Amino acid sequence: MSWLNEDSTDSTSTSTGEDLTMKKVLCLDFDGVLNRYDSGWQGPRTISDPPVDGAIAFIEEFALEHCDVPDELCAMAPRGAWELHIYSSRSHYWFGRRAMKKWLVSVGLRRCFLEVIKFPNYKPPATVSIDDRALTFRGKFPDFTTITTFIPWNKAKT
Repeated sequence: MSWLNEDSTDSTSTSTGEDLTMKKVLCLDFDGVLNRYDSGWQGPRTISDPPVDGAIAFIEEFALEHCDVPDELCAMAPRGAWELHIYSSRSHYWFGRRAMKKWLVSVGLRRCFLEVIKFPNYKPPATVSIDDRALTFRGKFPDFTTITTFIPWNKAKT
């Protein structure tokens, strides 16, 4: 199963460190953005919650419209200007990255999209990040109450 191979590189640079792509990066947080994360942390290998509504469709549509896709997905797709990265605290472990890949396929992501998505073991410098545990910085720091009372969307009482 080549899509589970952790020996493959996601490198986009030459041996001298020269950047070859200059692509924009969308970084999606895994827990709380793609995976509902209702059960909380159960270790890097355990992902027991369902996907957030629309998560799989979002990944596939974004990849098809904005990323480089293999010919078997869309022979007429233009070369994309974006890379799609999925990152989590579990990304530090090879078996955590493997668990995310297996989970995505098990909840409906077509396996061929794993050839498009990058699963870095560090948080990448991103053009845009979607994360359930972040505040958007707009040039002014938030007051401390905003920080100390912050609640992610899936923990808020409705």
